[in-house]
Amino acid sequence: MADEITKTGGADNANWKRDVETLEQASPQYQSPTLANARAMDPAHRARVEKSMKRKLDARCALFIILYIMNYLDRNNIAAARLRGLQTDLMLDDTQYSTCLSILYVGYILMQVPSNILINRISRPSWYIAAAMMVWGVISTLSGITHNFTGMVLTRFFLGFIEAAFLPGALMILSKWYTRRELTTRNAILFCGNLISNAFSALIGAGVLSNMQGVLGHAAWRWLFWIEGAITMFFAITAAIILPDLPSNSRGFTAEELEVAQLRMLEDVGEADEDSKDQGVFSGFNMAIKDSKIYVMSLTFTAYVVGLSFNAFFPTLTGTLGFDYVPTLLMSAPPWVFSCIVSVINAWHADRTQEKFWHIVGPICVGLVGFVISMSSLNTAARYIALFLQASSYAGFIVFYSWISSSFPRPPAKRAVAIAFINAFSQLGNVAGSYVWNLKDNGYRKSYGIVTSMFGVTIVGCFLFRIMLTRLNKKLEAGEQAWVAQPDVTEHTAKMEGMEHPDEALKMVKGFRYLV
Repeated sequence: MADEITKTGGADNANWKRDVETLEQASPQYQSPTLANARAMDPAHRARVEKSMKRKLDARCALFIILYIMNYLDRNNIAAARLRGLQTDLMLDDTQYSTCLSILYVGYILMQVPSNILINRISRPSWYIAAAMMVWGVISTLSGITHNFTGMVLTRFFLGFIEAAFLPGALMILSKWYTRRELTTRNAILFCGNLISNAFSALIGAGVLSNMQGVLGHAAWRWLFWIEGAITMFFAITAAIILPDLPSNSRGFTAEELEVAQLRMLEDVGEADEDSKDQGVFSGFNMAIKDSKIYVMSLTFTAYVVGLSFNAFFPTLTGTLGFDYVPTLLMSAPPWVFSCIVSVINAWHADRTQEKFWHIVGPICVGLVGFVISMSSLNTAARYIALFLQASSYAGFIVFYSWISSSFPRPPAKRAVAIAFINAFSQLGNVAGSYVWNLKDNGYRKSYGIVTSMFGVTIVGCFLFRIMLTRLNKKLEAGEQAWVAQPDVTEHTAKMEGMEHPDEALKMVKGFRYLV
């Protein structure tokens, strides 16, 4: 509905007629018994119901953290395995190793949009994510039986293809339950799984690689794939039982809690979080690709991902400090723990202030300081501190994800495609980033120069996107004023909605603004 107002701006009566028709089409959602029951609740009772609902929801969504840890462990354990002979045993040169890294993102890109179109149309998304997790756990274990370049490339491709279902699907589920004021903090908690996985992968890698060499006649790096793949399959079963589905049908909530959950989402944006029944499979895709915001965010996010490509090479970069492989892996963990703490604080403050731009650009600037130190100093302590600063740049990455959801609020089909499209397109940055770190000379100085420039591009892109949203907000404000100036339309809308006072009709659209 906000999009409609943005388009019309109160230009003429024909446009207002179209707005009213939009409201008429949406009216069954507003008049549904579920929402009527939630509206009729005593405020104190509703507050208790909402608190109970959020407590259950937070507890169940906490599992996403573990699932994301396994998602990244299975994706990035190849970096730890490299330190214990994977590249030598498979007879891979540096280019072939980089290809094994980048091919995962090819499959990841291909599957993201189709996966999110599907997950938006099924009633049990928890089962879908659990099934995908079980399959990628099997594929991860198969990485441990490869014996050449071809085998590793194939397993990595299909691993990325199946893993593509998780992150966009998780973000989509969260966006169906949490309001814009709550979403950034929840996304940050989800992404702690990403950050903690970097610490866990180093610790697990150190334990497995130092103790499993030669067990049952197999190399330790093979055991790393087998053990982590088996853990993934265990949590896949857990996910099918614990994860929530939709606010309309999720198990484990009372009827009142589900009613309040649906009303919260309607009040947040002024429109029910439901797709029109006449929308086809590709309606969301068609709406998304016609929105210019998606292209600005895609290009900006891709540059950001290239800048963050040091993640996949973190043990190698820590290795430039000159320690053995076990101390190197152990020293790789603390920067990510620090990053997790910074990210949660940054996301919490972004939710509290409802501001996005500076909460993205600020951590990027901190990461830039880390890049400069790594390029300009050979001091061991300084370079290790620089790794902490670089890892903390992920704090802005998390806020960027919530910026995507809040910038494409309705309808859900469009939001699902936008999240998947931007995330999929950005994976081109991971493909490019896999080759950025082949430049080993002078402690990867040239590589750091590339990611520094990419962070600069990201800052420019965020600034341009902020300008776009500011202009849209001005059009929304003009649209509100036009509604006030059209009392006949307001009265018609109020009568259509069965409202006692015409001003209540404005509550559906009044107050919505894009977060900048």
